[in-house]
Amino acid sequence: MDSSVDFLGQARELLAQHPVVDGHNDLPWGLREKARYDLDRLDISADQTGRLHTDIPRLRTGGVGAQFWSVYVRSDMAGDEAVSATLEQIDCVGQLLARYPGDLARALSADDMERARGEGRIASLMGAEGGHSINNSLATLRALHALGVRYMTLTHNDNVAWADSATDEPGVGGLSPFGHEVVREMNRVGMLVDLSHVAPTTMRDALDTSVAPVIFSHSSARAVCDHPRNVPDDVLERLAANGGVAMATFVPKFILPAAVAWTAAADENMRAHGLHPLDTTEAGMKVQRAYEEANPRPVATASTVADHLDHMRDAAGMDHIGIGGDFDGTAFTPAGLEDVAGYPNLIAELLRRGWSRTDLAKLTWQNAVRALRDAESVSASLRATRSASNATLASLDGAA
Repeated sequence: MDSSVDFLGQARELLAQHPVVDGHNDLPWGLREKARYDLDRLDISADQTGRLHTDIPRLRTGGVGAQFWSVYVRSDMAGDEAVSATLEQIDCVGQLLARYPGDLARALSADDMERARGEGRIASLMGAEGGHSINNSLATLRALHALGVRYMTLTHNDNVAWADSATDEPGVGGLSPFGHEVVREMNRVGMLVDLSHVAPTTMRDALDTSVAPVIFSHSSARAVCDHPRNVPDDVLERLAANGGVAMATFVPKFILPAAVAWTAAADENMRAHGLHPLDTTEAGMKVQRAYEEANPRPVATASTVADHLDHMRDAAGMDHIGIGGDFDGTAFTPAGLEDVAGYPNLIAELLRRGWSRTDLAKLTWQNAVRALRDAESVSASLRATRSASNATLASLDGAA
């Protein structure tokens, strides 16, 4: 191929018209961990390189037009503690919107996303990462939706009482009866069902139940990297009938086979130091950097991510893939995708591989917007025929 072709320039030009909808960014948790939400200490209107993966200047450089901000809380939080922490995360996004109105626009719908793009602002949506955030309560689920949450990941790294996680031992074998009811109620209110982090049994059960598009907000292809956080081909192949979107993640341990074992050892090192493996505070990163210096890690690249997207396109179809970087939710990132400024490098790599501008516009913007719009349409229909569910875990699963 002609090495004189300016693929990076073409990528930036494309993103100016069809910016990235990123499915998952953990900036709110980073702000909680590093500054307890003090936006004077971590002012994202200024470059925060070395402290965060995300700030407004780098979002602009990266061509991001819409961001699902994760209102994640760790899955070792439970009950009311998890609900309260989720509310604090939601409040953090509200503080960001109030502080940076020229750059960030609150978005609750596909129309809001398009409106923000027309205004040159970054559409800001929210996704709750883990069903523990609702404490087994459909009323709490509805309350999160009322506060602006537009997807919920059914589990995080640990099972919930009604759904199995990809990284825990099988519990209920996928979704329990109450888990199916959670999916139905999400469909009714218009909250996207996010299947990142869940076990393949849970993925299949959710697809059997959901009448609205599902998403994977930050997962890649299991056939390319055999990690339980990734999506098996049979599930990818079902997205066309469902209308869903699988959004490829950048986390090295999920996309580069050589990084899987290295990360497992690094996680054990963190635990040996009395730290949670997902700790990205200054103290946690100091331990991670020391381990990396003594044990050089396998490095993923934009090409690694492109390999996953090539496969996901083949398995799911061009209308059913997207991007979900997981920035500020991981200690390590690929070369060329170190932070939110890096998206043009990925798009340039896909252009180099022969992806068309039409296909790339679907990948970056159109597929995610369409999935949310379709979920809104399903919700409008269901709300006309079904009232809110008041089912409980005990009534459906027989739990105490």
